[in-house]
Amino acid sequence: MVKICCIGAGYVGGPTMAVIALKCPKIEVAVVDISVARITAWNSDQLPIYEPGLDEVVKQCRGKNLFFSTDVEKHVSEADIIFVSVNTPTKTRGLGAGKAADLTYWESAARMIADVSKSDKIVVEKSTVPVKTAEAIEKILTHNSKGINYQILSNPEFLAEGTAIEDLFKPDRVLIGGRETPEGQKAIQALKAVYAHWVPEERIICTNLWSAELSKLAANAFLAQRISSVNAMSALCEATGADVSEVSHAVGKDTRIGPKFLNASVGFGGSCFQKDILNLVYICECNGLSEVASYWKQVIKVNDYQKSRFVNRVVSSMFNTVAGKKIAIFGFAFKKDTGDTRETPAIDVCKGLITDKARLSIYDPQVSEDQIQRDLSMNKFDWDHPIHLQPMSPSAVKQVSVVWDAYEAAKDAHGLCILTEWDEFKSLDYKRIYDNMQKPAFVFDGRNVVDVAKLREIGFIVYSIGKPLDAWLKDMPAVA
Repeated sequence: MVKICCIGAGYVGGPTMAVIALKCPKIEVAVVDISVARITAWNSDQLPIYEPGLDEVVKQCRGKNLFFSTDVEKHVSEADIIFVSVNTPTKTRGLGAGKAADLTYWESAARMIADVSKSDKIVVEKSTVPVKTAEAIEKILTHNSKGINYQILSNPEFLAEGTAIEDLFKPDRVLIGGRETPEGQKAIQALKAVYAHWVPEERIICTNLWSAELSKLAANAFLAQRISSVNAMSALCEATGADVSEVSHAVGKDTRIGPKFLNASVGFGGSCFQKDILNLVYICECNGLSEVASYWKQVIKVNDYQKSRFVNRVVSSMFNTVAGKKIAIFGFAFKKDTGDTRETPAIDVCKGLITDKARLSIYDPQVSEDQIQRDLSMNKFDWDHPIHLQPMSPSAVKQVSVVWDAYEAAKDAHGLCILTEWDEFKSLDYKRIYDNMQKPAFVFDGRNVVDVAKLREIGFIVYSIGKPLDAWLKDMPAVA
């Protein structure tokens, strides 16, 4: 029986291994992590992450050929194939601070594999890592090999949160990169055989190591670039009276461009886009490609600009001050159908409003109060370290309350910001919300989910990203 072990029971490791176990009943899959709390959650009825369909998959396999354990060394030493899916945060100090990936957790995983292995292993990079990581890992393993052979493969994940299980069941492609040696090719075939249980062969792409590593960064950079492109257009639409939804619909009809990732919003979030672009920028700089680096850097600059532009709209619309005013925040996750708040634009928007002394009342159907308080009091990049290395229970941000009902959040508020496109925000009773708010009542729609005309009819002053401006907003400065 082939044995697979995955180091790291997070957003990538957990769902990926659960689906491999489901699709390959003859393979024994163990997911290991040093966090006892996380493994306990994976073994309970309340999984540590929310993904549509994940519960069912885990419950079908857990205890049969899918195991979650804190006994890292036992499972690593027994495995034939080891997936490494540990955190690769952005460095906050030292060489490459603010851009380069911090490979501390990766390196300690590699050293541990070398320490406990008694048989040949295939080691698979699953977390997003900078190009040439495989080479570094290979050096650590071979210098500590004790006669054991290691083959390193890169098998980047292309999961979108909210649809991760669907993406795993029917991937656009599975990418496997390895060495161009007979042993390397053999390792590629071994991993390909696992995926071939359910993925059509033509969707499994085999490349060299560097191509696989770089493809992941490139894919995320291209996606983020599309979002920043349409967001840049949204600012121009507001200035000229065009409607960004109409513009992106017209642009997306061009088959060379296509309609996906063309929704203007308050900005992109998630654990990968910003991190991967910063990584790409750093690799370019290290290779002397400063023009290429500044090209990609601009994608992040536009994203930051979009968030600060939104905060400025809120403040300038409300008589240039939000001090002491209650503002309702609808949605905190970085997108709908996930409880993930990593790099969510809501963090920067909320921090901007808090700096201006606003009182916030936040409602998100999937995000806990503890998580929101933690996000608002943490430093940039802290979130990407394992939970036990993050600052302990952060001091609560005094101006923030978290509620479990949208109507409660909006009660007595002066303004309402929609920061996540949860479906339920489209069908709320906005007349009831309006009646319970202070007047004039403002709606700032950062996701273009509400029916602007309907809300204006009720009496709201509405700002919707990239849409023709409300008469009220026309004289207000767009950027402070």
